[in-house]
Amino acid sequence: MKTPVVSLCVLIAGVLLVHACAATDSALSPASLPEKQAAFVTSGGRATVFDNSKDAFSHRIPNPGLDHRTQFFTGESLFDQNWVAAPSSTLARDGLGPLFNARSCAACHGKDGRSNPFLSETEPDQALLVRLSAASQNPQLEQLPHAVLGGQLQPFALPLLKGEGSLKINWKTVTGSYADGTSYRLTEPVFTLPFIAEQGLDMPLFSVRQSPQVIGLGLLAQIPESMLLGQSDPEDRDQDGISGRPNRVWDVAQQKNVLGRFGWKANQPNLQQQVAGAFHGDLGITTSLFPLEDVTEAQSAIHNIAYDGPVPNGMQGSDPELPDRLLERVTFYIANLAVPARRHAERETVKKGEALFTQLACQKCHTPRYTLDSSGGKDTIAPYSDLLLHDMGPALADHRPDFEATGQEWRTPPLWGIGLIETVNGHTRFLHDGRARNLTEAVLWHGGEAQASQQAFSVLSAEERQHLIEFLESL
Repeated sequence: MKTPVVSLCVLIAGVLLVHACAATDSALSPASLPEKQAAFVTSGGRATVFDNSKDAFSHRIPNPGLDHRTQFFTGESLFDQNWVAAPSSTLARDGLGPLFNARSCAACHGKDGRSNPFLSETEPDQALLVRLSAASQNPQLEQLPHAVLGGQLQPFALPLLKGEGSLKINWKTVTGSYADGTSYRLTEPVFTLPFIAEQGLDMPLFSVRQSPQVIGLGLLAQIPESMLLGQSDPEDRDQDGISGRPNRVWDVAQQKNVLGRFGWKANQPNLQQQVAGAFHGDLGITTSLFPLEDVTEAQSAIHNIAYDGPVPNGMQGSDPELPDRLLERVTFYIANLAVPARRHAERETVKKGEALFTQLACQKCHTPRYTLDSSGGKDTIAPYSDLLLHDMGPALADHRPDFEATGQEWRTPPLWGIGLIETVNGHTRFLHDGRARNLTEAVLWHGGEAQASQQAFSVLSAEERQHLIEFLESL
C-alpha cells in the first residue's frame, strides 16, 4: 500500500506554478459587461466566462479563493495527465489497468470537450465507449455485466495481458427530403463486435456512446430535484406528445435508488460517482466507491488477475489506487468548469432561429433556463435540458435498458456550448453515438417524442432552417 502524500504536495506546488497566470484564471466575467447584455448571454449565470477560443471549455468558475484554485488545478492535472502502471516512481499517478479504454480522462474529453469519436470510417477512437450487459436485469442494480467481458468493452491492457477486443463500424446511407424538395443524406452506423463469435462468447446487449463535453456539470447538480420532477409527465396528461420521466439509479455511497441526472441515459446520480465510475471503467483505477479491479471472474482465470483482491505481480498501486482526497480533487474540478457565454445573440438571424426553436416545441425537452438559489442570491442558468428520459424512436434505439431507461430512451443532452465543439475539438459529431455529422443531421435524426418537431423542421424553408441552426450554434 502506498502513501502518496509527498507526491501530492509536489503535484500541487507544480500545478499552481504552471497555472499562476493561466487563461483559466483570466477569462472575462459577466461583471465586465453592461447589465442587460450580461443577462442576455450568460448561459451559466455567475459561472459564465467569455471566451470563444479553443480553450472555451477549460475555465474555472470565477472565484478568487486560493483554496478554490488549489483544488481546481490539482484536479485538472489529474484529469489531463496520463496514468501509468504500478509500481512506478509516480506514486500519485499509477494503478492504470489491468484493462482500460484510455490512459487519461482528457483522452476522451479533450480540452474538457468531446474528442472525435472516430479514428476512421471503420475504426472508433477511444472516445467512443461500448457499454455491455447480459440479457437479464437486476432491478436494484445497473444491467448485469456480461459474464466474461463485464460492463464495458476495454480494448487495451497492460503488457503481457490482452485487451478484450474492438468495435467495428460500417455505415449505411439514409435518404430523405425537405418539404421544399431539397434532398438530404444521413449516415447510420452499424456497429458490430466480430470477436464475440470468434471467441465463442455469448452476444451481449451493447450500447455505443461518445464522450460528451464536461462543462457546467456542477450547475446541473444544483438544480433541485423538485424542478426536474415537476417537468416529468410520464403519462402525457397534457397530451402534448412529450412524456419525459426521470431515471432512478443506484447510489453506491447511499446504497439506495435515487434520481439519475448525469450520463446519456441519466444513469449516474452525482458527480462523484460519475467520476469514480469513469476512473474504474475507463482507466482501471480503483476508488473507495469501486474498490475491486474491473475484471470478471472469467478474466481473472484467463489472465491471472485477482478477481476479488489486489492484483498480483505488483500491478496494483495503493488501495484504493485513487485515494478519496484525489477523487475529491477531480470531482471538484469537474464541478467547477465554467460555461462559455452565448455568441452573436444580438443577430437578427439568431433571434429568428430562437423563435423557431420555440415554435417547433424544442424547448419542451430542451428546457432553456432554471433559476437557482445560491450563496450570492438568485442565479439563472441556461443549459437547455430537462435532464429527463425521452423516447427518441427506433432509429436512435440501442435496445439496452439502463436502470429504468428503456432501449429507446435517452436523457435530453444540455445544449450549452454546443456551437463551440468544432472550435474546441475540431469536429461536429453529435448524438449519443456520433452519427450526426453536424447539427442539421442531429435534428433530422430526432424521432419518437421529438418526431413532430423533426417534421416541423422539415417543412421550414431553407432560410428558416439556417436560422434555427445559427441559433443552436450561438449556444
